[in-house]
Amino acid sequence: MSKTYAQVMKQIDSLQAEAEKLRKKEVEGVVGRIREAIAHYGLTAADLGLTTATVAKRAAPAGKAPKAATRKASTQAPRFRNEAGLVWGGRGPRPKWLRDALIAGRKLEEFAVS
Repeated sequence: MSKTYAQVMKQIDSLQAEAEKLRKKEVEGVVGRIREAIAHYGLTAADLGLTTATVAKRAAPAGKAPKAATRKASTQAPRFRNEAGLVWGGRGPRPKWLRDALIAGRKLEEFAVS
């Protein structure tokens, strides 16, 4: 006997709830082991890289300023747009959404922005 859609959806919900319970149980075990190791070795948040000072040190080594972005945003207006609002300026490789539409038989002119 085949199952109905409602029965399958109920089974999915049940399995998702079971998976979440198992995940929580596993996370509790992992967190417990991590806390044990932190206490055993006397680790601090800075040792683990969890402070803003540590993050700042890692991001910019002493004596070196971060590089400024060399690439400017394009000021060119988009030449092609799809129904979902995705755009392409007509330069560089065609985006996946446009390639897929062309493969499906659509014409490039259909996406041209007036």
